[in-house]
Amino acid sequence: MSIRGAEMVDWNLAVATATRLVRPGPEVSRDEARAVVAELRRHAKASEEHVRTFTRMGGDDLHDTPVLVVDRPGWVRANVAGFREVLKPLLDKMQERRGSSPGGAVFGAVGGKVTGVELGMLLSFLSSRVLGQYETFAPASAELPAGGPPGAPEGGGRLLLVAPNIVHVERELDVQPHDFRLWVCLHEETHRTQFTAVPWLRDHLEGEIQSFLGETEVDPMTVLERVREAAQSLTGSRPEGEDGDEGRSLVEIVQTPAQREILARLTAVMSLLEGHADFVMDGVGPSVVPSVAEIREKFQQRRARGASRLDLALRKLLGLDAKLRQYRDGERFVRAVVEEVGMDGFNRVWTSPNTLPTKAEIAKPADWVARVHRKAES
Repeated sequence: MSIRGAEMVDWNLAVATATRLVRPGPEVSRDEARAVVAELRRHAKASEEHVRTFTRMGGDDLHDTPVLVVDRPGWVRANVAGFREVLKPLLDKMQERRGSSPGGAVFGAVGGKVTGVELGMLLSFLSSRVLGQYETFAPASAELPAGGPPGAPEGGGRLLLVAPNIVHVERELDVQPHDFRLWVCLHEETHRTQFTAVPWLRDHLEGEIQSFLGETEVDPMTVLERVREAAQSLTGSRPEGEDGDEGRSLVEIVQTPAQREILARLTAVMSLLEGHADFVMDGVGPSVVPSVAEIREKFQQRRARGASRLDLALRKLLGLDAKLRQYRDGERFVRAVVEEVGMDGFNRVWTSPNTLPTKAEIAKPADWVARVHRKAES
């Protein structure tokens, strides 16, 4: 097999591995499953108007993106397609370098298979935990359509609702299913509105991600060594006398100084998006979700409890603990800004990349208000 013929990641193996390892969903009859899917679709449609009215974002001119209700293997297939799209420039660079790398031949023989299995294991873990997801960089397929603004390249965004996970959590929390399903849809629809009402946001995020990946050391053996260091820091097996990286995630370890700056900007944007979705969900909830207070309390307790030791270890490695902080920090930022300058004043955040908050401003909302509002008024 030629160097160019061997992919750096065996994507088909990733899907097959994840599908084989994925846990079965909760037990439901065929009729119950159909009813859940139909209700989630109704709630997703109803959430559009609820979110747009509350946020004052968008109008009739919003471009359409599909809402797909999927099972766990369907979520896996969608995310493998998304990873393949986003990582293509980086993997192409690595593939070009592989032939000249001292370990290139070894990596070429087994690297794609190993990486495919590892990615499949990761996705099988995540596939039972995600309730919903707005896929920003989604290549279209017959099974998984995607949409975007007129003139956009093939693909675009799509909203995924993972039906078995929603049913599992509503049963675990012992909450009213109708209310919980609508509550989840409100959060995910907010993400859909963010990207359909703010046309430049997708390209801005893609540019930041590609800049981050462009700074990655592309020698395959170097990347593998970084992953090994990450695993050792997680398990505490680093040889005595070496500097430790305890408490740092894989994302934090596999980066250069330039990437740290990009990652700080990405962290601020993701905190904004997640916090805004939580703020909207809580703002709309009392008027349309009768048991929202009970749902919110139980869901927060579930987040705080965490899970098994393996879950906690994987969450640390993948940086999922940081994602939970993004919900909290971002929601506090949005709430503080709305209280200070109102919803229309907050919506200036969507004007351009220059009006997005910095990581420091997420922690100090008054600084963002001073920069964006006070400076504009002076």
